[in-house]
Amino acid sequence: MDLILLLLGFILCVVGIVGTFLPALPGISLSWLGILMIYLTSVVEINYVLLTITLIIAILIIVLDYVIPAAGTERFGGSKAAAIGTTVGLVVGIFAPIPFGFLIAPFLGAFLGEIIFNKQSNTQKAFRAATGSFLGFLASTFVSFFTACVYLGIFITIFIKNFQSFF
Repeated sequence: MDLILLLLGFILCVVGIVGTFLPALPGISLSWLGILMIYLTSVVEINYVLLTITLIIAILIIVLDYVIPAAGTERFGGSKAAAIGTTVGLVVGIFAPIPFGFLIAPFLGAFLGEIIFNKQSNTQKAFRAATGSFLGFLASTFVSFFTACVYLGIFITIFIKNFQSFF
């Protein structure tokens, strides 16, 4: 059973890294579950502090995945309407059956939100806000990817530390 949990944990960590780029997969959540799997084995003693800290970080990253693109929109001069459009676009893009919908939809959401709901906006300002949205999305993806890689590193470190006990 320990080997199954170990293999499942490793697979979850790797799929979690891939999931940071594919919004259909909850990347950071899967990576955290991978760490949890190694602690569920009979070989590794549970470290509640590490599990709690990594869980809090995972939850924070999940929230930031929605907040950072909207903040990027506002930073580039977008209105609240563009920021809301970014968030709506991100949610729609996850479920839209179009290639790269998760990249295109937040950009379009910010652009349309700025054009439609901000009467003082022009096409250039809307494009700038949409660009901020896209850069915010890239920033949040990088943070998620980096965190998922750190979680895989934690998993591998725990495995190496307990290697002889597994075999």
